[in-house]
Amino acid sequence: MSETRAAPVPSRVDEAPAERRGCQRFVARRRGEPCFWVVMDGVRIPLNDLSADGFSYPSATPPASGEAFDFVLQREGVPDEIRGRAVVVNFLAASAQAGCSFASLDGDGAERLRDWLIAHVLMTATVRITEKDAAAIVSGPSLI
Repeated sequence: MSETRAAPVPSRVDEAPAERRGCQRFVARRRGEPCFWVVMDGVRIPLNDLSADGFSYPSATPPASGEAFDFVLQREGVPDEIRGRAVVVNFLAASAQAGCSFASLDGDGAERLRDWLIAHVLMTATVRITEKDAAAIVSGPSLI
């Protein structure tokens, strides 16, 4: 299992700072439809956004925080999956979403996630960019 960076977890969800991602996050939609999904406890949920550090998903109620949970990431129309463990780091009641940070990604999950994000940037770019440009965007700091 290859380990990824994990942000410190606050003792209470509502104590979490507004932004803790070091990497750019990407809206998990293509042509208005969900393109990345998370499976938790057997339930498949469309993601709001995804980054090399974590993800957010719609949640009307605060999920349990502070304890790592198993998840599976899926990409629409692709049979590949990324498995790992994540921790809830914030819950935004006003926008009904939970933010999670990766605690670990199994095997080569970090590399495959990077490839997924590069492909996503290339497919959703509104201007012509190269794969090198997309890789720099994925690896760069959070812009939003």
